[in-house]
Amino acid sequence: MSSDRPSGLGTRDRPARSDAGGPGAAPPTVRGIHAALRQDIVSLRLRPGERLSENELALRFGTSRAPVREALIRLVEEGLIDVRPQRGSFVSRISLSAMERARFVREALELAAVRRAAERGASPGVLARARGAIAEQERAQRDPERFTQADDAFHHTLADGSGVAQLWAVIEREKAQFDRVRFLSIPAVTPVEVLIAQHRAILSGIENRDPAAAEAAMRTHMSEVLKIAQTLAAEHPDLINDDLGADEQP
Repeated sequence: MSSDRPSGLGTRDRPARSDAGGPGAAPPTVRGIHAALRQDIVSLRLRPGERLSENELALRFGTSRAPVREALIRLVEEGLIDVRPQRGSFVSRISLSAMERARFVREALELAAVRRAAERGASPGVLARARGAIAEQERAQRDPERFTQADDAFHHTLADGSGVAQLWAVIEREKAQFDRVRFLSIPAVTPVEVLIAQHRAILSGIENRDPAAAEAAMRTHMSEVLKIAQTLAAEHPDLINDDLGADEQP
């Protein structure tokens, strides 16, 4: 898979940033480097088309090139980085077909999760964490990155409330392109008040032990991204590849 692995990467001139920690700190793991770069891509700190450098990233994280290379390979597998032979590795454009696949998988899993949580009854701890995530979204309405982190915390909590071990880990592996569209849409396209109200409706269904209501509210919430994806693609052709339907079989 030589042509599919990040290697020989150049760099675009941009301010250096360090995630290496203080003197004596252990170097980041592959998992930590992957998580930091993934968040940079999702939040558009690293924008589509930006070239990545193994050497520069190794300096940023205070480590050798080997863990950086492994983290980049994982990002290639998630569709967040493109490898161009003889040119290097670049942040990929947002793929609407990949976003739709992620939405389909995520909707199926999260509908089942909230139905199960409502049927079995969520613990007081789960309900408190979910309310806390909504409260954090209320406070973070002017901060898209903080708002989306609270959004993740809410959905993570509901996945835990289903009682299905590792459910959130499965969801998280599938949702990278979904997250990029979501981040780009807030708050200019999707009002944060709408998203918060949808979260409250989902939680209300769980609190009231009403599986149908919880499931219906989650379905409405998950459909939100479809309403705005192609609008965003028209507004940001440099960031988004409108390839919906490209994977359909004749």
